[in-house]
Amino acid sequence: MDSRRLLRTSATALAAAGLILSGCTGGGDAAASRTTAARSAPSASADAGALKKFYAQRLTWRDCGVAGFQCATLRAPLDYAKPDGGEIELAVSRVRATGPGKRLGSLLVNPGGPGGSAVGYLQGYAGIGYPAPVRARYDMVAVDPRGVARSEPVECLTGPRMDTYTQVDQTPDDRAEVNALSAAFKEFAAGCEKRSGKILPHVSTVETARDMDVLRAVLGDAKLSYVGASYGTFLGATYAELFPDRVGRLVLDGAMDPSLPAIDLNRDQTAGFETSFRAFAADCVRQPDCPLGTGSVEAAGEALKKFFRDVDAEPVPTGESRPLGESLATTGVIAAMYDEGAWPQLREALTRAIGGEGSGLLALADSYYEREADGTYANLMSANAAVNCLDLPPAYTGPADVQKAVPSFEKASPVFGKGLAWAALNCTSWPTRPTGRPHRITAEGAAPILVVGTTRDPATPYKWAQSLAGQLSSGTLLTYEGDGHTAYGRGSDCIDTAINTYLLEGTAPQDGKRCS
Repeated sequence: MDSRRLLRTSATALAAAGLILSGCTGGGDAAASRTTAARSAPSASADAGALKKFYAQRLTWRDCGVAGFQCATLRAPLDYAKPDGGEIELAVSRVRATGPGKRLGSLLVNPGGPGGSAVGYLQGYAGIGYPAPVRARYDMVAVDPRGVARSEPVECLTGPRMDTYTQVDQTPDDRAEVNALSAAFKEFAAGCEKRSGKILPHVSTVETARDMDVLRAVLGDAKLSYVGASYGTFLGATYAELFPDRVGRLVLDGAMDPSLPAIDLNRDQTAGFETSFRAFAADCVRQPDCPLGTGSVEAAGEALKKFFRDVDAEPVPTGESRPLGESLATTGVIAAMYDEGAWPQLREALTRAIGGEGSGLLALADSYYEREADGTYANLMSANAAVNCLDLPPAYTGPADVQKAVPSFEKASPVFGKGLAWAALNCTSWPTRPTGRPHRITAEGAAPILVVGTTRDPATPYKWAQSLAGQLSSGTLLTYEGDGHTAYGRGSDCIDTAINTYLLEGTAPQDGKRCS
């Protein structure tokens, strides 16, 4: 797998705050609401009669142009509160169990985001790269969540406007720059409402979890078996909360903490990126080609901050029309924090950028944003904001709140804190009110649920996994002592064996088991 593909795979396994630079905090209350009233915990109740046609549908499988995979379209209600009020079509893909051994049913996968394409993840990795014993016993299945990729995607800005949006200064130094950043967030939100107003109030995690239950039934499975990464852990936990009696074998890898408000999620994740950067810096300063010097980790952090200030004042050329300013440079660095395998690429990109040529960091940023060479973007960023702005109330009510929060973010991360504090302003002007609230998820009555955490995970800090495992009445915590985002399939035989045993035999590892 080449480094660019590695980063694209990593970047789709992002947490709710994983796309924090471009707006991943939840909520928004600036405009009149067309959504249901906010709630502390979701309910699975709905008119069973009105939903019967969805649960009783049959999928028509067809070849979808990728060897070994089939595709189909699942119908679901646009609004579960009004099941007869219109439908939405969701893209589904599968690859059948290869054998040998008794088929265990379907295993749904979701790579996170929110906004990552589950179908793309299945066809590009999980359906061919998950351990062979798992693929032998399960039909591997994915559904693009509503508003994502092939499932009636949320669209907000054109490619050229996205280019402008991703370059806006997210560390404003004066009132004019604060106004420019606020205006950029407002333009993005207005674009979402203009281009995707019908679906925008109906892309919450609760609704997507209900879609998964429809798919479970249509596939003929009595219980849901599922592997969710990053934000996919919140989706899986929400499913367990709604349908505890239908929980089969759930793996929640790179877990989120549903009990935290948006500002705490963002601040915790800011600290996570600092932890990951310090691990990178400790490795970098031991290398003869480290562009941040060969001194201490602290000195490397100061060198990176100086580089960010330099490109903020004078962006460096990249060989194309987009110069590398501070925002894109920061995104490029953060992109490489998701997997330690990208650290050599980051060292090279930083060396070139400090020398006045920014194409390497720009490529990393483009991979993070899922920007193609022709200037088009996948809808990852649009869907990410749309989901998160429904799932939680906003972190701030306006720029004055950010100013007050900056010191705590800078304490969490001297390198990234200020920019990540301002990034959390994105949902303040969102056109739909949030339908969720932070709350503990216990999923009383659910079968054992396996929660996986990585000790130096940049996007989903380890303490989130500890918290979620403690909240779930049947939660079991599995720990990977290492770097990078998520743990399954990333090189630890201990982790993979524990998860495979759980998926194949239903036996969870001992609570608190640690692997390296």
